Amino acid sequence: MESAGENLGGLSIAGGWISSSPNLDKNLGILSAEEIALAKMLLDKGQKHLFDHWPEPGVDDTRKKNFLHQVARLNSSYPGGLVSYIQNARKLLSDSKAGKNPYDGFTPSVPSGEILTFGDEKFTLLEEAGVRESRKAAFVLVAGGLGERLGYKGIKLALPSETTTNRCFLQYYIESILALQEASCRTVQGHGEAEIPLVIMTSDDTHAPTLSLLESNYYFGMKSSQVKLLKQEKVACLNDNDARLALDPNDSYKMQTKPHGHGDVHTLLFSSGLLNLWHRADIRWVLFFQDTNGLLFKGIPASLGVSATRGYQVNSLAVPRKAKEAMGGIAQLTHTDGNTLFMIFRYKMVINVEYNQLGPLLRATGHADGDVNCETGFSPFPGNINQLILELEPYIQELSKTRGAIAEFVNPKYKDSSKTSFKSSTRLECMMQDYPKSLPASAKIGFTVVDKWLAYAPVKNNPEDASKVPKGNPYHSATSGEMAVYRANCLMLKKAGVLVADPIIDIFNGQEVEVWPRVTWSPKWASTFTDVIWKVGKGCSISQRSTLVINGQNIVLDGLRLDGTLVITANDQADVKVTGHVQNKGWTLEHVDYKDNSIPQEIRIRGFKIYKIEQLELNYMESGKFQFPEQEGAE
Repeated sequence: MESAGENLGGLSIAGGWISSSPNLDKNLGILSAEEIALAKMLLDKGQKHLFDHWPEPGVDDTRKKNFLHQVARLNSSYPGGLVSYIQNARKLLSDSKAGKNPYDGFTPSVPSGEILTFGDEKFTLLEEAGVRESRKAAFVLVAGGLGERLGYKGIKLALPSETTTNRCFLQYYIESILALQEASCRTVQGHGEAEIPLVIMTSDDTHAPTLSLLESNYYFGMKSSQVKLLKQEKVACLNDNDARLALDPNDSYKMQTKPHGHGDVHTLLFSSGLLNLWHRADIRWVLFFQDTNGLLFKGIPASLGVSATRGYQVNSLAVPRKAKEAMGGIAQLTHTDGNTLFMIFRYKMVINVEYNQLGPLLRATGHADGDVNCETGFSPFPGNINQLILELEPYIQELSKTRGAIAEFVNPKYKDSSKTSFKSSTRLECMMQDYPKSLPASAKIGFTVVDKWLAYAPVKNNPEDASKVPKGNPYHSATSGEMAVYRANCLMLKKAGVLVADPIIDIFNGQEVEVWPRVTWSPKWASTFTDVIWKVGKGCSISQRSTLVINGQNIVLDGLRLDGTLVITANDQADVKVTGHVQNKGWTLEHVDYKDNSIPQEIRIRGFKIYKIEQLELNYMESGKFQFPEQEGAE
């Protein structure tokens, strides 16, 4: 068998390739043809420095080959390979150094969209339409990050969304999808049972723990065949404006890598072949969501109904946004010159514009005050919450052209104003919500605005950072996220006619929050507001100190007066009616010290724990009709 060195020694001359790296030349004999092709590709793109430290053959040979194996993985996971990555990096780094505005020449305006009012007739009709459509939906959960920013060592999906039941985020998401699946089957009779697919995009950091969380909890009731994990690869870091790839500071035979951003989900879906499988299975919608929003599914049915009734190819879920608030705004950007080469293909786009770009863009296009509130008290540009609903067929058509590649950006931290060197290595990044940038102007793109209290309470800041947030601005912490769950549930019950006591104000981990009655229910009890209305009768009331936990599908509250803690659990074959006066010492919230390491992290980051003094627990695990309290003389 001819050695690679003999073969390639001649090839490097006959093929016209003269290596610029003497150290690499010495090692050609230990490399395969495929490995040398990768090395040649790197040299052709100005990456000679990657081999300058290579010693003579016989020293670190395995590590040299492992380096090129990593190069192969990085090359195969990026659309167009490392050649495209380096070319894109040089262009973006050049634009960054020059201070080029990516929206130069574009004029912002408010795009077409749907602004919903919770609980009115239109809202409930759209919810019903969304439930019907959910049997034709697939869900994609972007979950590549750890909880380090939160002060939590585990994966964020394992963090409880609220500690009354300790239902973690992943359990809440899966149970919500299953509730929609069941409700959709009930509303569309004669079509058999639907199985809504769930894809979870993981990373090297989260893949194994996510799989373990699923398996140890039996997929939280979902069939394992419905769940698919797709692991995101990282991208190479960049050392300078020439896009020289960075070696790991701790291992000179390893490329330094960092996450590329959640925009990779589009590439992974395209390369997995799942999109075509879904299309053949009559899936029509793909819903993208992120990992720590305990309210999200309260807004999904109505938003999916909007997509179906309006025929949106792209529908961004949004919330009312105050002018200059630190969240991106959904805007239509129209180019002023339709004759430029770029605009031959496109003259407008509807996308998220980051808040620090929206104001300057408005001022530069004739709006002297920039982003200002309108007569509603909010900015006309709704707040982007990074949840998307895409119509599958045009999505497949577009990804067939782009292979899932999403418009990228680079954000180097320069050492000084000369912008000639970086404080540390950087990398290209991409965002899931930038998908519409590649779409033609004819694409039907819109948004759906729902109340912020209903659908948006992300958990992403640790207690120390949250406590520094100026008063009146959202904390986005585990504390505020949990309190938002109780608030939303209480407001939904109030809208349905329940007399719910007003909240009190308390301070946990330096954050002033409203403390509502701790009301929580399993998604199968109510996945829409209509469900709540059907299951709440007249004369119900809940005191401020109360806790109400509902676990079951067919539980009706009728004349319940709660002052304490009530936990109701029933299987799907039990019809339960709960009425009368329930009073006990209940459960209280106790302050805890964030710095007390004897307390579990998931509790410390909230600043409180639940002290269970007394409760009434009702359990109905048999089939039949039940009432509490039991009627006198009933069997």
